[in-house]
Amino acid sequence: MSSILINALLSSCHDPDTFFNTLCWPTDSWPDTERVEALTTFIDGIGKLPQSDTSDDGDKVAFSIAKRDIFLRKVESIIWTQCLPLLLKVSNGDGACKGKRVPDGRAEITIAVCRLLSVCINTLCDTAVSGRVARAVLPSFQLPDGETEEELPGQGEGRLGIDVAIEAMSVILPALSSNEELTTSILSSALSCIKTLPDALVSKITVRLIFTLLNCYSEDGIASKLRFILEDLCSWHKSDSSNTDSPVVTERALLCLTTLSDYLFSPAKVQQHTLPQSLSYTRPDPRRSLQFWRILQDGLTHKDNVSRKRALYLLKRCVALSEDEAVEFPSSSVSSEDNEEIIFRWAPDRCKLLREFWEDYALVMETLEENQIHVVRPVLNRIHTLIQTAANDSQGVSLFHPSWLLGVYQRMFHSENKSVMREGVDHLLELQVLRRPAFALAFSQFILGPFMDVMSESSLFHRTAGQSVGECPELGVKLQVFMVTFFSSLPQENRGPVLLQLVQRLGSQHWCAVPILFLSRALSHLPPCPLLGPDGLQALREVLRCTMITHQVLLRGAAQCFLLNSALSLTDVTLVTLDDVFSLLVHFRADESLRRGTPLWNQLCDWLADSEGSFRPCVRESADGTSTSTSPERETVRGYVQHQMELFLRVPASTDQTDSVPDPGVAELLAKAILLCVDIEGRTQRSGGEQTTGVSGGMDSLLRPLLDTLSRLHTNVYLPLRKTDKSLQLLLRLLQLTPARHTPAALLQLTPARHTPAAVLQLTPARHTPAAVEKEQEDSVTVSMETLVLGVVEPIQEFILRRLSGELQELCDVERAELYLSVLKEVVLMYSVLEWNHSKVQEAYFPRLLRYVLRTLEADQIPSVAGQVSRAVAMASLAMTCEVAALGVFNLQSETTILLVHLSSYFYSPAPPPAPPLSLVNFNQTLLKPPTAAQSTGVSEQGPLLKDWGRMAAHFIRDQWTCLGYGRRIGPPGPLELPRASGSLQAAIGALSLLPSGLVLPVLDFMASMLPQVALSEEALCVEAVTVSWKLVLGLSSNPHDFWPTLQGFVTMAFHHSLLELTEEQAPGLTVTLQQIAIELMELSQAKTGVFNVLIQHCCHTWLPTGPGSEGESQSDAMFSSALLHLDILAEACVYGPVFRRDQRLIQEVQVYVERLGEECAANTAVPSDNRDDQLPRVCVVAFLSRLQPSNQLHERLMEELVLCLLKKDEAISKSKQRYYSNSLQHRVKNRVWQTLLMLLPKLRGEFVGTVLGRVFEAGFVSNQASVKYLIEWKMVLILVQYPEHIDRLWACFSVDQEKTKTSVCTFLSVLVHLNIIMPQLKEKAVQWRKALDVILQWCFSHNFSVRLYALLALKRVWGLEGARAEAEEGAGGADGLGGLATVVKACLHQAEAMQSTGNANKNWSRIQDHFFFDGFHPVRDYSVETIFYTFPSLSEVFEDEWIPPWKFEKLVDFSQSASLPLRNPVPDLSQIQPGDWIQQDKGDQDGEERWAEVQKKMTPWRLGIQEQEPELGLVPQQRAARLGKLHSALLVVASLIDKPTNLGGLCRTCEIFGASALVLDSLRHVSDKHFQALSVSSELWLPLLEVKPVELADFLQLKKREGYCIVGVEQTANSQSLKDYKFPEKTLLLLGNEREGIPANLLQLLDVCVEIPQQGVIRSLNVHVSAALLVWEYTRQYLPSTGVKSD
Repeated sequence: MSSILINALLSSCHDPDTFFNTLCWPTDSWPDTERVEALTTFIDGIGKLPQSDTSDDGDKVAFSIAKRDIFLRKVESIIWTQCLPLLLKVSNGDGACKGKRVPDGRAEITIAVCRLLSVCINTLCDTAVSGRVARAVLPSFQLPDGETEEELPGQGEGRLGIDVAIEAMSVILPALSSNEELTTSILSSALSCIKTLPDALVSKITVRLIFTLLNCYSEDGIASKLRFILEDLCSWHKSDSSNTDSPVVTERALLCLTTLSDYLFSPAKVQQHTLPQSLSYTRPDPRRSLQFWRILQDGLTHKDNVSRKRALYLLKRCVALSEDEAVEFPSSSVSSEDNEEIIFRWAPDRCKLLREFWEDYALVMETLEENQIHVVRPVLNRIHTLIQTAANDSQGVSLFHPSWLLGVYQRMFHSENKSVMREGVDHLLELQVLRRPAFALAFSQFILGPFMDVMSESSLFHRTAGQSVGECPELGVKLQVFMVTFFSSLPQENRGPVLLQLVQRLGSQHWCAVPILFLSRALSHLPPCPLLGPDGLQALREVLRCTMITHQVLLRGAAQCFLLNSALSLTDVTLVTLDDVFSLLVHFRADESLRRGTPLWNQLCDWLADSEGSFRPCVRESADGTSTSTSPERETVRGYVQHQMELFLRVPASTDQTDSVPDPGVAELLAKAILLCVDIEGRTQRSGGEQTTGVSGGMDSLLRPLLDTLSRLHTNVYLPLRKTDKSLQLLLRLLQLTPARHTPAALLQLTPARHTPAAVLQLTPARHTPAAVEKEQEDSVTVSMETLVLGVVEPIQEFILRRLSGELQELCDVERAELYLSVLKEVVLMYSVLEWNHSKVQEAYFPRLLRYVLRTLEADQIPSVAGQVSRAVAMASLAMTCEVAALGVFNLQSETTILLVHLSSYFYSPAPPPAPPLSLVNFNQTLLKPPTAAQSTGVSEQGPLLKDWGRMAAHFIRDQWTCLGYGRRIGPPGPLELPRASGSLQAAIGALSLLPSGLVLPVLDFMASMLPQVALSEEALCVEAVTVSWKLVLGLSSNPHDFWPTLQGFVTMAFHHSLLELTEEQAPGLTVTLQQIAIELMELSQAKTGVFNVLIQHCCHTWLPTGPGSEGESQSDAMFSSALLHLDILAEACVYGPVFRRDQRLIQEVQVYVERLGEECAANTAVPSDNRDDQLPRVCVVAFLSRLQPSNQLHERLMEELVLCLLKKDEAISKSKQRYYSNSLQHRVKNRVWQTLLMLLPKLRGEFVGTVLGRVFEAGFVSNQASVKYLIEWKMVLILVQYPEHIDRLWACFSVDQEKTKTSVCTFLSVLVHLNIIMPQLKEKAVQWRKALDVILQWCFSHNFSVRLYALLALKRVWGLEGARAEAEEGAGGADGLGGLATVVKACLHQAEAMQSTGNANKNWSRIQDHFFFDGFHPVRDYSVETIFYTFPSLSEVFEDEWIPPWKFEKLVDFSQSASLPLRNPVPDLSQIQPGDWIQQDKGDQDGEERWAEVQKKMTPWRLGIQEQEPELGLVPQQRAARLGKLHSALLVVASLIDKPTNLGGLCRTCEIFGASALVLDSLRHVSDKHFQALSVSSELWLPLLEVKPVELADFLQLKKREGYCIVGVEQTANSQSLKDYKFPEKTLLLLGNEREGIPANLLQLLDVCVEIPQQGVIRSLNVHVSAALLVWEYTRQYLPSTGVKSD
């Protein structure tokens, strides 16, 4: 049609040139899109006219050749003057033309101009012109280095924007097909843009440019370009495969390959049909490129799901092409040496097998896109099929490369669902195919990479169902087996490199404590094999030094033990030197793992002894400083130690400059080496049958260079300072690694007259048992050490005292003073039992030191480094002396003690005249920081010598408080004057703000002695002290190293027995503060296990009675009385045991596992128990209660008040109407309450038991979990056995309204099952037995099956007691005959025994009879702590973390056993019973009326009563709806009886849609439930919601009745009206029943009418939400005109 219009236009236009010019636009203007399109149409039409003049009846217009030439020149000018300038303006966003902005249709104008450009090029048909245009556009694709498309919106002058350039080039390309060079350049530029441009433009380039280019070529050209593209993409991916951008490269390469898949995967037979034979098979086959498969495999495990789908699509295309071609791939022409590089094969003769394999593979990969484990698990068996297929493929070359299986596992490892991740890990660990060396080697890099990544996930190591606490997690066991299998299957030459890489991986990333523990454990079980060399030991050092530094101490120590075991069994001793070995051993800490005397230490000794002579010789330094490699016949440990000792003590000549203290790590290494050497020789002698007396001589020869140096300390003043420091460091570490026994018996046999190393201890021969031999070896080394050091103890003490008395004046000397004081303390404590040395120490050495110290401290301060260092050293010396004195080393009459007593005169001395007479000038003294050279010259930088000034100043203040605390203990008796006492406490508060958190313990210790003194007179100050201290403790909660000691000090201070005795009348502020802190401390314990343990242990030890009649009983009672003031602490301890978060629970359970390893793990010996078990508070309080004596009135009062408090806790949970699920926190609390009540029963007075019995029976009417129910029933039985006079109160329970009892009557029927135990204690046994029959028989005909079952069981047991006797008496005409009742009883029992015809009834009857509570359990015989706290929970399906084993009570020395409360069950029968599966009644009564879900009070937004809630109908939701024009009806829907969030969410949505006035719920916390929100879809924002508890419903309905509402119930009753006939009143309240129980009977009587829905089916009930929706809609339909509801 356009040609007709052009002909008509030219025939009527006499000057086409003028028309042409009219359609063009000025270069400085912005044309409309229509103008550009008109010009395009005009040029296209003109270009199609014939060249010669012809005229047939005037129908066609002639166009001469001359005119065409002019026309073509104008068309070319259009390209350069119209098209390209306009495209440039579009690119630059320059639309300013006569004040106009760029039109919004920028894309439209671009398309129009490109269309014009295309027409112009096609009209010209000149390749030269199209080439010049392409070259003009091509620079736009070349971005400058370092810049991106976002940074170049206009591409600069003369350059088009990328998006505009793409459109322009796409219309130019069809004219360039003959220009090979130019098209190749364009293709290269396009591929470069794919690598650099944003994602949005990559697809555009691929489709608009590459597609267009390929479509312009013949088959040869397509093949050439495809080959170019494929090679470029593969080389790009290969070059970036190790970079962080590799995922981006894979993503874009897959995009391009998927786009070009129709070109790349065209079957050969299609090419044969469409091309000549000579041109067939010219396109590149990506399957022949290894890098293509790498791209595809990377894509299958890519994090982007679109990339994964693209990769799987390409894989399917490859498989389909291979199957379609039906030829061998790769062909047999490929050389055999290239087979390892081919990961995809196809064999036509095995087509079916290959097709099934790849179909299964695709199915597995597609299914893994789902995150739900129930979707994934059914296809996991396909993985087995894949593996089996790959493993069984043994015909020649393997058709399936193992790397395809790795992709499956990697996808599972990357799953967001931890269950899918766990399935993947378990599947890989059980992979049997890894037993094949080829597969193991192929999997090795995957194991070192993705597998190690996923193993860092701690949640994988949770114990599985069926495992008990303390067992090794299932994954840990599988991991151990896997590691052994994997390394055993690897080729021998690959094991060492793979193991090295694995250990390096352990040290190259952060690992949590649990994963690295079990990985270390798995490595320790590898078969012994020489695999690790120096690099391996270096890698292990990195793991110890970096990876585990922040882990929990016990787990870190256990991991160290496993790693050391691994090193001993896997190190190639011929490749490592002893230097390498001991450099590793120095990182195993003695207080965590490598402790002397442990089996691990002995194992190390044996390994070193066995390896002597095999180690690679060390490179030793000769005397002249040159390094030479020695090659002795045997490189022995002794030779190594002796050489290291020589090097250690070799120091350069002394200089005038005071050096800093040497690194103590070298001394640590040498000390361990010495002790190992001595123990090795001792064990060698012992194994050879030699006497161990040579230990002393062997140690003497090793330590002789050290002892010689130490002996010259005091006499040789020219001894280099560095040498003295190093010798003292080594001595200190030796003393610390061989702890002295510090008892007189250890050294009394040393001859005082001979103070020489020859003095030896006469040892008594030990028993010849392995343990005794080990102990003998350890003792002999310790005694030898003590003996040798004894010979140099005097020079050491003299030297240290001389140095401390004024010679230390440099800043670096402060650290040196710490070394001296540590050595002096160890030496004094070690030899204090020797009279001659003890006398010298306390009469000569320390008095001299103390006089110097006091003179230095009392002198005026000198603001110089020397003066301040002297003061710091003096205070540190004084503090150390106080610490030694506190251990009882000094006699009370010694001069040292007398001088220490005068400490108070220094700290409490009167102030100078300007200050108040009682000011404490010597409290919190600070050092005067001396001016530096930089300060005198105005420079702000500090000199290097003052960098540790803050640390020295802090220790100076800390040492003051150490002295003050000791001074308070030994000072004159009696309290200080009040001003000084309050001033001291104020100074202590100030010290807390001055000191670092790790140095406050001495301050807290001092405050503990001061608070009781001023608690009454300075209460506000005491409150401040306690509050500041508590804030300090809270601030340390993330620093475990300082937190626990500080918490212990705080509890000792704040909960001092004197403060606990204060009443609210005496100190209201302080008592309230302590109560609040106790609450906060309990809350902190919920997140940080072990916190509450500190408090309860302290309180129990404070309140623990000493025993009747003992000395100090009155004082003990006074302290015990404070427990009555803090009953809440005891009550909380009785129910303590928080349900930890899953990660915290994992740490606790793994720690229990490590502890159960015992001596097998040396960490259990090295790491002291931290007593942070979450069961410890309950164990402590039970032990505390076991010591209470009923004869003591205070004890009796405490027990009774505690019982009342615990009953109140139980009732609060019951009355909250919360539906607590099995093992929920509420269930656990109730269980713990009744365990404690049961345990206290024998100690309670009979009168008190009578007063609380009613509350016990009342608890029986509550719906309880099974474990709680059993405990309550047990308590009832024991009360009736002990106090049978209360039997009538039991019969009264059966007379309670049946609506209240429901299935809870089973509790009381269970008590009657044990009537055989109660009967012997009863009076009038026959009468009571007849009453039992009467009450049981009435329940044998209950409509509830569970009740009938319990009644029949009780009937069977009770009838068995006296039935035969009663029948006999009736037959004899006795007065007490049953009157025909026996017939009824027998009929009931016959019915029970004949239940096999009623489905599951017989099975339930058998189960309930075999249940432990009715079969093997005896309430009196089995009464013990073990049964209450361990056996019963284990039999009643309580989680294992609630079971408290008896050994935990036995560990406490203060646990008191008695005949009335034995610890262990004397009869083991109960512990051998398996948990019963009779659960119908235990769980069935939860379906009753009282089954409302848990409520977190903090989440309840409204706390209004019924009267207060009605005005809330006009609040926010209704206002929101009104603003949108929404109208409300008068319908009020009450759903308080419904508890399922899904039903409530749907109901909320229905009510909002149909305009109900409000929806009433039992709790507003449902609104935050995700299941509620999933169905409500935000309708709660537009509908008023009210909260009315089920127990308040009756009052609420009465209130609404008074307001004129008609109460309509949805229920089927005899008088129900059909919904189709019922006319709703306008003010209608719709009451909905519970899902199972419907509307309770007590509410049915309040209904005005019941409406039922007509039904036609067999099932007689609808879902409550569906029922409510039908009624709400019917109400709405009836009131459509008034409610404003419109139908569509």
